[in-house]
Amino acid sequence: MKKEMKIALTAVVALVLLFVGLNFLKGINVFKSTNTYYVKFKDVAGLAVSNPVYANGYPVGIVRTIDYDYKRGEYVVVGIELDDEMRVPQQTRAELEAELMGGVKMTLVLGPNPVKNIEQGDTIQGGMHLGAMDRVGEMVPQIEKMLPKLDSIMDNLNRLTSDPALAATLHNAQAITSNLKQTSEKLNVLMQNDVPVMLTSLKNTSANAERFTGKLAALDVQTTLNSANATLASANRLANQLGEMSTSLDTKLKSKDNTLGLFLNDRGVYDNLNSTLRNADSLMIDLKSHPKRYVHFSIFGKKDK
Repeated sequence: MKKEMKIALTAVVALVLLFVGLNFLKGINVFKSTNTYYVKFKDVAGLAVSNPVYANGYPVGIVRTIDYDYKRGEYVVVGIELDDEMRVPQQTRAELEAELMGGVKMTLVLGPNPVKNIEQGDTIQGGMHLGAMDRVGEMVPQIEKMLPKLDSIMDNLNRLTSDPALAATLHNAQAITSNLKQTSEKLNVLMQNDVPVMLTSLKNTSANAERFTGKLAALDVQTTLNSANATLASANRLANQLGEMSTSLDTKLKSKDNTLGLFLNDRGVYDNLNSTLRNADSLMIDLKSHPKRYVHFSIFGKKDK
């Protein structure tokens, strides 16, 4: 009886070891807790059970089951087991990508919000991974629509490049570039030679201005203002005195109670003076014509007439 129990126990242990070994060879860890999710594909592209499932390039689970939806005939439902620590955000999708060495790899493209997760047993949308060539194929219809526009653009470019104005513009641009280069070189020389001298002169001028400002601040401005006010007051008094003298002189010149006023305002004095001047003029004319009537010179004395 004990021998039969040992044989039975050995068989059970062998079966367990066989089960664990087979799962180990498939990449399944039977001692690790997992969460089950389902992915719906229109085409599994050769996906097999026990294929790994990746997220961000890291294996996070395996493909557990692959079942065809016989009722609808539209989808293939793939059951995947993910690590117990793995959280699947909402809007996550699964992509199938063919590997170079054969086989198909499933990759989870995680949703944008890591806080809002789907529950265990929920279904994830699946599809094929679009490579570069697939994306180019999707762009072909749009490229075909753009071809007429590209032809029109090429025609316009051809007309533009054959226009002599473009060559003239490029020639002018070359000349402008050359002038800019020369100007830049002159500007560099100016910055290296003249600007430091100008800055030194400006610094000296600023220092002189600062010294002048200091001297100006040190002046007794109030005393200067008082002196200027006194000078202006003296000038004002002098102007008043000159005005008074002018008024007095004008009054005296118009009055006949003084010699100058009488001379200027009396007509008789003017007439007498004018007559005297005429007589003097006649006398001088007669003197020049007959000088001997008025002057006699004799060495021996005067002769009687």
